[in-house]
Amino acid sequence: MLKTGTIVDATIIAAPSSTKNKEGERDPEMHQTKKSNQWHFGMKAHIGVDADSGLVHTIIGTAANVNDVTQAAGLLHGKEKHAWGDAGYQGVDKRQEMQGSKAKARIKWHVAMRPGKRKALDANRELHKLLEKVERLKASVQAKVEHPFRVIKQHFGYAKLRYRGLQKNTARLTMLFARGNLWMARKRIMELQG
Repeated sequence: MLKTGTIVDATIIAAPSSTKNKEGERDPEMHQTKKSNQWHFGMKAHIGVDADSGLVHTIIGTAANVNDVTQAAGLLHGKEKHAWGDAGYQGVDKRQEMQGSKAKARIKWHVAMRPGKRKALDANRELHKLLEKVERLKASVQAKVEHPFRVIKQHFGYAKLRYRGLQKNTARLTMLFARGNLWMARKRIMELQG
């Protein structure tokens, strides 16, 4: 089912910050990070989603303070011609890990403009109108990557980590995203059976 495009994104999943345990400390593999002027403690789930079907094909779990762009190369399956990312992936095509492989170096990245630059666009200028249309098109493709996060957090109720350590939580996320793929593809599966 994998086509020629991948959309990449990450979400923060909260970890219990309680110190009421045997060691008297928080999970040492989880970290805190600031997003939208608010502090979060936990891990990040980085995913690669097929641009055509919207199904997750790659999952990487890291501490919450890891920058999204550092995981971009690992989220690609290697056969894509295009990749999309939000503004957190600025400069991804210039990174060393993207230049190391011929297949990854040929990928055309469509990364969203930073919000501050987008707000500065003048609606009266023709070039700025075109840039705004391009950003809207990028956003319409990028929106597909948010659906798996919604399924995991809203439908399956996985808003907070249940285990200690990245390895156990990443394994659980892998299972949840696989289950989420089945949930999102249920209509197609029923049509094939029927």
